[in-house]
Amino acid sequence: MPTVTQSQLTFESGGKSIRMEAYVPANGSASATFPAVIALHGAGGGVEGMERFAGLLAEQGFAVYVLHYFDRTGTEYADRPTIMRHFPIWMKTLWDTVSFVEKQAAVDGERIALLGFSLGAYLALADSAIDGRIKVVVEFFGGLPREMKLFMRRLCPTLILHGENDATVPVAEAYKLQQLLEEKSVPYEMKIYPGVGHGFENDTWRDAGLSAVAFLRKHLDGRGG
Repeated sequence: MPTVTQSQLTFESGGKSIRMEAYVPANGSASATFPAVIALHGAGGGVEGMERFAGLLAEQGFAVYVLHYFDRTGTEYADRPTIMRHFPIWMKTLWDTVSFVEKQAAVDGERIALLGFSLGAYLALADSAIDGRIKVVVEFFGGLPREMKLFMRRLCPTLILHGENDATVPVAEAYKLQQLLEEKSVPYEMKIYPGVGHGFENDTWRDAGLSAVAFLRKHLDGRGG
């Protein structure tokens, strides 16, 4: 299992400096490239809970970049009005992020995935619907914004992970996304966790994490589950 090199990177989007934590496998070969996963936090803006998961993904052979997309708008917490106002700007920031990540020496630019939590999942799904560089989406308790159905150019293989009792993002969002993916004949997998609300803990979190790794391997890395 490769060791992991951790660093913090910055790049510019819209004239603002954007931070990103990088977790890259270190296997001793300077010329090695890895599939990349860009990870997107939720409305709370915190990335603390994502860091351990990013490290685990990197140990499995993925170059992981945890994006502070709130840096673009100076946001600390996003309520609904803030989301409505800034969502297009965050999408542009994510587009710029992909442009930055695909040029990293450790990254295979043909194998880029988005992994998002809640608001970050909405952002990942929305961006992947217009950005052909995105090959896979793993979405935790999010959905596809209604407005994107007007602008959608494509969909890519998607893993849907949702709690049945989610009071923040109703599980209906997962089923709407499932229906759309089936209509477009796009590969997907879905896990709905009975009795689980918004955000995962303990056994649910472990199961979802293993499912995410297996899905990324299958559709991004080609190694199967």
